[in-house]
Amino acid sequence: MDKCSFCGRERKDTNLLIAGVSGHICDSCIEQAHGILEEEFKKKGGFNVDEITLLKPTEIKNFLDLYIIGQDEAKKYLSVAVYNHYKRLQQRKTKDDIEIEKSNIILVGETGTGKTLLARTIARMLHVPFTIVDATVLTEAGYVGEDIESILTRLLQAADYNVEAAEKGIVFIDEIDKIARKGDNPSITRDVSGEGVQQGLLKLLEGSIVNVPPQGGRKHPEQKMIPVDTKNILFVCGGAFDGIERKIGQRLNTKVVGYTASKAKDKVDQKNLLQYVAPQDLKSFGLIPEIIGRLPVLTYLNPLDRDILRRILQEPKNSIIKQYEKLFGIDDITLTFTDDVLDYIVDKAVEFKLGARGLRSICETIMMDMMFEAPSNKEKELVITVEYAKAKIDKESLARLKAS
Repeated sequence: MDKCSFCGRERKDTNLLIAGVSGHICDSCIEQAHGILEEEFKKKGGFNVDEITLLKPTEIKNFLDLYIIGQDEAKKYLSVAVYNHYKRLQQRKTKDDIEIEKSNIILVGETGTGKTLLARTIARMLHVPFTIVDATVLTEAGYVGEDIESILTRLLQAADYNVEAAEKGIVFIDEIDKIARKGDNPSITRDVSGEGVQQGLLKLLEGSIVNVPPQGGRKHPEQKMIPVDTKNILFVCGGAFDGIERKIGQRLNTKVVGYTASKAKDKVDQKNLLQYVAPQDLKSFGLIPEIIGRLPVLTYLNPLDRDILRRILQEPKNSIIKQYEKLFGIDDITLTFTDDVLDYIVDKAVEFKLGARGLRSICETIMMDMMFEAPSNKEKELVITVEYAKAKIDKESLARLKAS
């Protein structure tokens, strides 16, 4: 009589009995074996820093170029930081006892210029745990919101709770400008989502052992904590810092004194003041000096001009136009955009001043009716013309006017 060689169940007591060369195995034993395998793989964590192929900074930048147009300066800084991070993880103790310290980064750029996209794209190629967290939800301990330690909870989750791997990961803190101090003068009320959060971040950025609640949420005395050493975690921060150009302009003007004043003013590019950003500008904006010191690498993202926006529409691997073409292709519909339409979309994005995000919102407005009707129609070829696009944008604008 056929029975499972592992548990001894007979065929009638199983849902499935698979025959081998000299025995059988039932479906229950297969499921148990699969569970054991998953547990073993989870213990190993899937992250082995010693086996990482060390990519050169130029190779990292080339990968970023496939998905992001322009922003060469920010790509260069980020590529070097990630490369150095890998080297730090792989370094062995030498006789000279020289220990390479990490260099956390801060990216400054207008909304829609690609700060978060840079972080998401670099996550595609990394072999260390990587997570993106939003600084706007963080508050001081004891207040409504998330504790600062929740940043490390996300990293632990990305590492499948392999603490050793998480301690060598990379964290991207988005919207860092939203926790800026509200004013230069000390307030009589607590700034629980501003300066208080900055002070809480200091120990994480510098490197210390932090007790992290494994499931996130608020800490309480009876809860089991996981100690995480942040010494080898690379922190990359990004923010729009809306209005920081005024601070930069004021600083540059104070330096323009004497006979060389007019020459110095001519050298300053008034249309892109962000390229002159310096640590003192971040301090004027509301970041405390202690946190600026723990983010030693400061770089910027250029505002997107018309030519860059036009290239963003079509050139990257996952460009907006390619995404729409694939969406319609799933329904066996060939979608085509005329060059006039692409120019029109770019013109509107420049008008709205929303950066690359504006491109998608405009495309969604133009394509909504088409996406609603096309799957039900029998047409297999669709062409989006500039007349069609203008009609949809005008219709949306008119609807908003009526609503207001």
